[in-house]
Amino acid sequence: MQDYVKMNVTDERIYVMFNNEDDKPFAVGEKMYAANEDAYMNGYNWDALFHYYLAKHAPELLEGLESDPEAGSYAAYYDPSPENEAKARKFVEIIAALVENEAELCRIVQEEGDEIEWD
Repeated sequence: MQDYVKMNVTDERIYVMFNNEDDKPFAVGEKMYAANEDAYMNGYNWDALFHYYLAKHAPELLEGLESDPEAGSYAAYYDPSPENEAKARKFVEIIAALVENEAELCRIVQEEGDEIEWD
């Protein structure tokens, strides 16, 4: 798995942590911004993008998901359960797949950007 996205399980919560200031997501974010000036990819806009993407492609992952974006990072969490741990694992995989496929991210922000509730 990529260093910029991780899952952490505690007794209280299951966390998904994404460091959007890591080299790879930061570089991808700059390309996304070049494709759509609304897509200034701080943690809040990654939150908007992930929410949009999950609603369209994996709505089941939104059930029970709470997010806590910041300028340089994005965190989300679920209550602890085996089902939610599987959801978090899938969400981590989706984040990594999106960041590694920068052409698809640029396409999304260019062609579907007006449907995303940017910060």
